[in-house]
Amino acid sequence: MDQSLTEEERQLRLAQAEMAYEAEIEANLKRNYTANLVHGLLGQTGFRLVNAPTFIPAYIYLLSGSEFAVGLALAAQWFGASASSIFGATLIEHRKLVLPMGLLIGWGMRAGVLGLALGGFFLPDNLALITAIGFLCLFGLFNGMQAVIFNTLMAKVIPLRLRGRLTGFRNFAAGLTAAGVSWMGGHYFVGGNLFGNGYASTFLLAFILTSLGLSLLMLVREPVPPTIRARAKLGGRLREIPGMLRADPALARFYIAAALAALGTMAVPFYILFAGERIGLSGTTLGILSTAFLLSQTGANLAWGSLADRYGNRIVFISSVGLWAISTLALLYTDNLIGLSLVFAGLGAGQGGFQNSNQNIIVEFGARDDLPMRIAMLNTATSLMMAIGPLLGGLVARGLSFTALFSFSIAVLAGAVFTMIFVDEPRKRRIKL
Repeated sequence: MDQSLTEEERQLRLAQAEMAYEAEIEANLKRNYTANLVHGLLGQTGFRLVNAPTFIPAYIYLLSGSEFAVGLALAAQWFGASASSIFGATLIEHRKLVLPMGLLIGWGMRAGVLGLALGGFFLPDNLALITAIGFLCLFGLFNGMQAVIFNTLMAKVIPLRLRGRLTGFRNFAAGLTAAGVSWMGGHYFVGGNLFGNGYASTFLLAFILTSLGLSLLMLVREPVPPTIRARAKLGGRLREIPGMLRADPALARFYIAAALAALGTMAVPFYILFAGERIGLSGTTLGILSTAFLLSQTGANLAWGSLADRYGNRIVFISSVGLWAISTLALLYTDNLIGLSLVFAGLGAGQGGFQNSNQNIIVEFGARDDLPMRIAMLNTATSLMMAIGPLLGGLVARGLSFTALFSFSIAVLAGAVFTMIFVDEPRKRRIKL
């Protein structure tokens, strides 16, 4: 901005630029809403086949026969995400437009899914296991950056008043399609050993769906914000983080609550293995439990999104993590397919609410210019816990029991709920983003 202007003139010009920025958002809202919805529908349908607590754990266990290997593979994915999130923030926070970088990172993420599929088709089991761990790490590295970039992009093009319903309806639609695809993947792909490897066929389908979704994101019209941060080196931004946390103790407590909930995912890869011990693990069983998990996320996402838009994301976080803990407890006492389907439905609803509230509440904690770094710090904290969790979970499951593992998970989820009680609802601060 012109340095010859008085402070009053600068403020006036900034206010006019903000009004023009908001007007551009509203003018392109229908187009951007639709593009984000369809991108999310296809992308999340595909990625849920990778991230659901069924196909990947079962596939890694099939290749290795080891609970620790299952934990190691999931840890590789989340260590990758935790290592790259803050770097992803520094890639975009100085840019007027973030979509071009998002598309580049998005294709890298999908390369990890394609590699996972091709390794299953063409490599023997021992090499397929090694490459699967490597490609999950690659997937995580790009996922950490993509999460920061795409959440920042959504915050730029979708007003706060609509984000809860958009994410809720998008996840609802994605859940419906993902549930159907999961049932098909379990029953026909895995059960029928499609193309000689049902798991690899499922991952190939995930790649195709997510690639179509990413391509449609090119329809987004991204506005240029009135202000952006100056370009900064990674080390300099890292040194600013303690000050940011001291300035907002509630934000720091939220990060602790989110990290504890993320650590609760230590049990997630082992839900399906525990169910397999109780009732056996056929392709049909895998498909039914995957469908129950994803369908529950589907229905619950509409309720979570509506609740968030009306009362804020804090209550969604507390309610959903509480439901997740109760469902984990119920899993220990269930030994039939109908009961396990209900339990997996509770797990899906709880984890879906946690993911949605995490994604949306962080936007509300502060100013727009610092948003990429806030998202990156959240992703780093949660991804690190989701990396440590499966390793710890594999050791506990192998050395002690599933009961001990699930009990520990319940304890940290309860800790997350307790910590979040002491976080105020940031929406009530009415900070203009």
